[in-house]
This record gives sequence, structure tokens and C-alpha cells, in this order.
Amino acid sequence: MAKYIGYIGTYTKGESEGIYSFVLDPAAGKISDVKVAAKLDNPTYLTISKDNQYLYSVVKKGDSGGVAAYRLDSGSGSLEAFNSQVSAGSPPCHVSVDSSAGNVFSANYHKGTVESYLTNSDGSIGPAVSVMEHNGSGPDSRQEKPHTHYAGLTPDEKYVIAVDLGIDQVISYEVNEGVLNKKSTLSVKAGSGPRHLVFHPNGKYAYVMTEFSSEVLLLQYQEDGSFTQLQAISTLPEDFKENNQGSAIHISSDGRFVYAGNRGHNSIAVFSVNQDNGELLFVEHTSTEGNWPRDFVLDPTEKFVVASNQNSSNLILYSRDENTGKLTLLQSDVAVPDPVCVKFLHVL
Repeated sequence: MAKYIGYIGTYTKGESEGIYSFVLDPAAGKISDVKVAAKLDNPTYLTISKDNQYLYSVVKKGDSGGVAAYRLDSGSGSLEAFNSQVSAGSPPCHVSVDSSAGNVFSANYHKGTVESYLTNSDGSIGPAVSVMEHNGSGPDSRQEKPHTHYAGLTPDEKYVIAVDLGIDQVISYEVNEGVLNKKSTLSVKAGSGPRHLVFHPNGKYAYVMTEFSSEVLLLQYQEDGSFTQLQAISTLPEDFKENNQGSAIHISSDGRFVYAGNRGHNSIAVFSVNQDNGELLFVEHTSTEGNWPRDFVLDPTEKFVVASNQNSSNLILYSRDENTGKLTLLQSDVAVPDPVCVKFLHVL
């Protein structure tokens, strides 16, 4: 059985040196060979091109921040630095790439912006083509200004969807050769703090994780780039009253299960998906065996899930029941300093 290479984006404020790689052995049900793949400051979020040739990472350089490009050797997992595009101020918190690796998009939490870049024929990244600034605020003290947390493409790649935690909005931008034009805006519940979004494989629905209200929002997606909200469901037990901040959200490729991360409750909430209307039904909570699960990912076989606890600096490996969606702990002692984001190479 093939082994799979994964990458971990981190904060480098402690012991971390940058991007780490690891190997998942599905036959053994074990993660091993954790090592530094690239040294850079605060590569908190990563994305990998569909053909596995390039990795794009958030990067901090002194008082500037932006996106860095790497050539990827999918055999060895090694990374070779290409170039970066940075500007004055804090780095972005999210980066994504289209299926042709021709367009890269980033979301900047501190600046409240969405930025788009065109790549060159060798995969290196060109200067920003569009910088879209958001405006407004929200009722929570952490919503004093826009805080864009996510910028990713719709399944048809006609639009980039920005999720802004600071102004409680999901904003659609039309994409034309890298240039962004605002198309539509959905306002969600004030103070909920929408953070990340994932599309159902059928392209009809999207699910948004909220950071402040710890909910998953079901949205219906229209071909014109607009959304309508259909459901909101809590990711927490009713009796949990302590601090919690929602984190990542992911969906199985068959569209049957949605997974949502809870930082504070330190769990992954599992939901089954009604295939007729997209609605979610709660299945279970699974402990992340650590503190502050910032992100997680389904492996290429989708028989495993790897989660990252930022504050306890460990990865967790679960097996995943493809019929029930439930997770079973396999490994929780994989040490990685200040992990944030986890990505696997694509199976070609």
C-alpha cells in the first residue's frame, strides 16, 4: 500500500523553523518521518497545486507579508524555494490556488483584504493583480474592523468566495484572468464570526464554520455567485459554556460527512449530510487529545484524518469509518511545534 506525504504549516514564534513534512503509512496506521521541509517565517497556511508540482505558502518577511512559491518534488517531498510576493504589513492567513495553478488567492485577516496573483509558466508567483479591501465592523469586540479569514474558489472556478470574520459576511468575487470584481454579499448572524467555508461536491451547497458562535451554516449556492442560508447547527454540546472558537471545516469527497473543529472544547464535531437538502445532523464529538485544534485534513484514501493542536504542538491520527463518519484515535504523540495547517499531496 502506498504511503502519503503531508505538509504542516506552523507559527515560528517558538521552536518551529517553518514548513514540516511527514509520512502517513495507511497499512500501519501511523505517522512518521516528521522533518523541516522549508525554513521560513510563519507559514501558517499552505496550498498544493492539483498536479503536485507547486506549493504556495503564507510567509512573513520582516515587517512585510505575502505568499511564497515552492517547487515540489512529489517523490521525495522536498521543497525548493522559487520566489515570493510580499507587501508592507501583516502576512495573510489563508492561501488557495486554482486547478490550473494559474491563479493564487490570499486572505489577510489583519488588513481585511483579498488578494489575487497570476503565476508564471514556471509556477513562480507574479505581483498582486487585485487587492480588494473590505469595510465595516461587527458587534463583538474582536470585530472592530474587517478580518478576512478565507478566500477560495467555487467548484466552477468562476468566483472567489471570501469569508470575513470581522463583518459577518460571505462575499463573492467574479474572477477574470486573475482580476477580482465584487459580485454579491451574504450577511450572516451579527457577531457569529464566519471563518472558513467548504463546498459540497455537488456544487449546490456550501458550509461555513463560525468562530464566535461555534456553528456550521448551510448555504445554498446559485450560479450567479450568490448564497442563501438554509440552516445553522451548533458544533458544541448544549452544556458546554466555556470559551470556544470554531476553527476548520472539511467535507468527505462523497459529500456524506462534514467535520468541524472546536478550539476550547478541543474536539472535532462530526455531522452527516442529508443528500436531498444538504442539511446536517449531528453524529458525535471526538477529542483532539490536545489543546487548540487549528486544522485537520482527510488523507487521500479518506480512511484517516490528521488533526493539528496548535497550543500542545502535536498531530493526531484517526481512522475514519466511511459508513458512519466516526473517528477512532490511532496516534496522538506526533510532536510538531505550533502546527496550524495540514495538507496532503494529491493522488494523481
